[in-house]
Amino acid sequence: MTRPVLLNGLPGVGKSTLARRWAAERPGTLVCDIDLLRTWVGGWRTSFVEVGAAVRPAAQGLIAGYLAAGDVVLPQLIADPGELDAFAEVARGAGASFQHVVLRDPSARTGRAAGERFRRRSGDDPWHDEVRRLVAEAGGDALLGDYVRRLSALVEDRPGTLVVDSVEGDEGTTYAALVAALA
Repeated sequence: MTRPVLLNGLPGVGKSTLARRWAAERPGTLVCDIDLLRTWVGGWRTSFVEVGAAVRPAAQGLIAGYLAAGDVVLPQLIADPGELDAFAEVARGAGASFQHVVLRDPSARTGRAAGERFRRRSGDDPWHDEVRRLVAEAGGDALLGDYVRRLSALVEDRPGTLVVDSVEGDEGTTYAALVAALA
C-alpha cells in the first residue's frame, strides 16, 4: 500500500530538506512541495497567499493521481484541522494510508525561539524571501507562536500523529529519528 507522508511543522524546521532526502533514498517517491509548485504560477511573488490557496487543490490532485504509482512526501505547514483532513481524505480516496508527522524543534516552544531559528534559515529555495516577508508582516514571532500552539493542538487531537524532534544543525540525527518513526 502506498502512502503520502505529510511533514508538517514551522517554517525553517527542515521539512523540505528532509522530504528531499527521504525521496532520494526511496526511488519513485514524489516530493510534492506546495511552495515549489507555487513558484510555477505566474505572479506568485505578488500573490503568494492567493496562489498558495489555488495550488493546494492542485497538489491534492497530483497526490491522488500519483499514489497509484508510489509514495508521496509532502513538506508543508498545515495548522488548520480541516485542511489536514482534506489531505488525509485524498489518501483514503486513493486507497492509501496517510501518515502525519510534525517536526518540532525541542528548543523552540515559544514564538520567539521559533522565530530565532526561522531567521537563521538558509537555502536557495526561491520562496524563502517571500515567506520571511510574509511572516514579518503577519506578526513575526507572535505568528510563529500561534503556529506552535496550533500544531500542538493538532498533535493532542490526533493520536496517530508522529512527532519528530528537529534538532537545528543536526540533519543526520533528525533524519534518523524520522526514519525510525515511520518504520
